[in-house]
Amino acid sequence: MEEKQAQTENTCARVGCAKGFKTMCGGQALIEGIMMRGPKKQAVVVRKPDGELEIQEKELKLIKERHPILGWPLIRGVVNFCDSMYNGVTALMYSAEFYPEEGEEEEEPSKFEAWLEKKLGSEKAMSFFTTLAVILGIGMSVGLFFLLPTLLGTAVTWVTDSMVARNLAESILKIAIFIGYLALCSRMGEMRRVFSYHGAEHKTIFCYEAGLPLTVENVRKQPRHHPRCGTSFLFVVIFVSILVSTVVFAIWPIRNVLLRMLAHLAMLPAIVGVSYEFNRWVGRHDGPITRVLVAPGLWLQNFTTFEPDDSMIEVGIKALELVLPERQGEDAW
Repeated sequence: MEEKQAQTENTCARVGCAKGFKTMCGGQALIEGIMMRGPKKQAVVVRKPDGELEIQEKELKLIKERHPILGWPLIRGVVNFCDSMYNGVTALMYSAEFYPEEGEEEEEPSKFEAWLEKKLGSEKAMSFFTTLAVILGIGMSVGLFFLLPTLLGTAVTWVTDSMVARNLAESILKIAIFIGYLALCSRMGEMRRVFSYHGAEHKTIFCYEAGLPLTVENVRKQPRHHPRCGTSFLFVVIFVSILVSTVVFAIWPIRNVLLRMLAHLAMLPAIVGVSYEFNRWVGRHDGPITRVLVAPGLWLQNFTTFEPDDSMIEVGIKALELVLPERQGEDAW
């Protein structure tokens, strides 16, 4: 234990941890594991059924380095969102390999899977299925949180033709569906452990940002609600979409439900871009205004983060240590 503490102290000294330091390192909870991303590396750490840790590391190749325009404000939000979705789904599929469903036997690949692997190779075939999963995931999210409220909001037209009433109804439905979805997920037994790993990820990041050695004891004391969280980002996307759509539909009233849906889809890239820049700004500043702005997102994390046990914290520590940069301040937010 003393040797491990000394190692973590050396790690903290190497990267120059300091009180009030904010890191761009962040992660995602997986099935019995955590993915962490640093400035140049990504690591996936999974607790296998036998208790051992399975580790996967890779160097990051950022697309903005080849195409600088994709790193410009507003544009980078959409690019980073898609990149995070792809890497997140890939890591989630990797962690799921260690925990097949009970009674599930390894199935023979379908004829389509066999044909695709033969034509593209195993790596490109996996990339194809991952891309397909991301597209389906984004499509379901857009349908649930944006298009469904638009469809249900047409019920208001049975009572009034007021555009203000219709915009208000859609806005309330967006928030209600989003909160209801999170609340439902938090009650699923399978998701509770994933959300506990989510808490471990947040606590580990907080411990590192506080300049403390990365030990289980230090991490355990940290809060589990972090302002730079994906849950908070999604809430900001919902909120910004309400503001943008209210202004757009006030200027150009669109009553046809299909046209309203198409308008929502057209506005999404701008909404994601603005939400990303807002989160960056809030993440860089501390003050009364920013504390008020992040409060709703922090409250929503009551649904998506739970207190982790020590074994989960160990996974978070290991994942973060693997992605910390060698040069001091290279991961500063």
